[in-house]
Amino acid sequence: MTQAVADETAARLTGGALAERAFALGVAVCTAAVAAFLAFRLTAWPPHEDETLALFVGRKSLDGVLSTVLNQRGGAPLHFVFAWAVAHTGGGLTALRAVSAIFAVASVPLIAILSARLAGRGAALVATVLASASWMLLFHGVYGRMYSLFLVTSLLSFLALMRATESGGRGRWALWIAATLLCIAAHPYGALVLASQGVYVAVARLRLREAAASFGLVLLLGIPFWRTDLVLAGRFEVGVGGGGEKLGTPLDVLRYLETTIGDFTAGYAVVVAVVLALGAVGTVRLVRTRPQRALLVGAVVLTPTALLMLARFGQAAAPESRHLIFVMPFCFAVIGLGVVRATRMLGRAGIPLAVLAVGALVVLEVSWGAKLTPELYRSEPEARVAARAAASEWLASTSRPDDVLFGYDPLFLQAWRRGGDLSGSVVPRADSRLALRTLQAAHKPLGRGVWVFDASDTGNAARRLHVPARSPRPRDAFEARAFGPFLVIRTVGRTGDVRSYLRLARRAQLTGKSLLVSDADTNLLTVLEAGGRLAAYERTRGDGDGDGDADSTASR
Repeated sequence: MTQAVADETAARLTGGALAERAFALGVAVCTAAVAAFLAFRLTAWPPHEDETLALFVGRKSLDGVLSTVLNQRGGAPLHFVFAWAVAHTGGGLTALRAVSAIFAVASVPLIAILSARLAGRGAALVATVLASASWMLLFHGVYGRMYSLFLVTSLLSFLALMRATESGGRGRWALWIAATLLCIAAHPYGALVLASQGVYVAVARLRLREAAASFGLVLLLGIPFWRTDLVLAGRFEVGVGGGGEKLGTPLDVLRYLETTIGDFTAGYAVVVAVVLALGAVGTVRLVRTRPQRALLVGAVVLTPTALLMLARFGQAAAPESRHLIFVMPFCFAVIGLGVVRATRMLGRAGIPLAVLAVGALVVLEVSWGAKLTPELYRSEPEARVAARAAASEWLASTSRPDDVLFGYDPLFLQAWRRGGDLSGSVVPRADSRLALRTLQAAHKPLGRGVWVFDASDTGNAARRLHVPARSPRPRDAFEARAFGPFLVIRTVGRTGDVRSYLRLARRAQLTGKSLLVSDADTNLLTVLEAGGRLAAYERTRGDGDGDGDADSTASR
């Protein structure tokens, strides 16, 4: 094979001239592979409290769900609407995760389409292969939260924006408005999607009159979502100005972005360096050949970076890599273009080396995923599954509808699914303001307090599959049952008023701390802060009650 033929072959296989049929076949294979993996591993990852939260809130009426999200919790109303639909059609955790899986699978061809529009079909095929093996995509495809939904709606919004800015017309802008409203309803960081799009349109000066009207409509129609974002920001002390717990300086933001790139691909230092180098090569190529598309990529990456540097985050609110999942397709597009460019530069050796490099990166992505969430790839121990089943069975058979549950523990969800009459009164475990409001609004006298501790939780310094049935003091006020790594502590009688509940909750959390269960630290802080807020509330009222009750009916 001559050098000219090799160069032509490389260009056809890896550049924009990649045959449409071959591209479609490659994307179909990637989509099928992701679908098969998610179907096979849908229940492998252990249940999580955030999934329980969504389904417990989803038990309410639709009006109740929207009121809770928009007025009390803040967050992602579209995700909770899906949780409501699952709960009211008889579904549980598996059904909620199936929703995430469906959106994750749908994101694969959308990533391919967006990448092809940005960088050509060759780069898009590489991007799709890498995205299909990414822990970020696969994990959130089995996690019953809003991140695969957020990814799909952001992709639809970006694709609609590209069409609207290219061809204009009311219909195309209307599609963009609809997709963008879904995006900001799917996650509060949808605001960053909108901001990056605004920067792109303004800098590129694309159909400014049509864009201004359309962006204005999104801002107006999105008022309920902006309000719920403010509710969430208020709960977790998010604002403008430096001094956040994790992102206090520009260097902290850069470290966060490095971690995010690592979670998109593989977080090993050498791999991150190689990926960034390929991305740089691809970005330079994009600037030279498709400068307008380079502007879009730049806006998507740099706008969130700038805004994060200006933001202030409370202790529990600093962003994680998943919050920038909408940036992932753009990163893979420029990485794919970097691979294409390197392939062309290497001539006849380029194609086999590119295949080997992409294959190696896929293996490293899987390795990184197995390191972050080993249960997703290897399943959790059978002993833990059996213990969870036994604990939830006991809760289902002994629970009362007036119990006060602490935190949205997955055992409560499984007990409800087993037919238990589980209480709807759940005290949030990481938000002292909302915890106190929940207790004050609950029907009095308060029922028995129920707390769950997990010695095998991933946050523990040492994960154990057995925990002793240790009861707080006084012993006759509590009962404690151990099921493998799960310890369930429950008061014998009603807790009565808010002050008595918080006193008993403190004793339960101190027991959890003595067993080295990491969540007990956060839980104890929540209880102590709620007690402080209650005391301040009582002082302002000038009484000693704080929740509108008469005498305390607390148990011993």
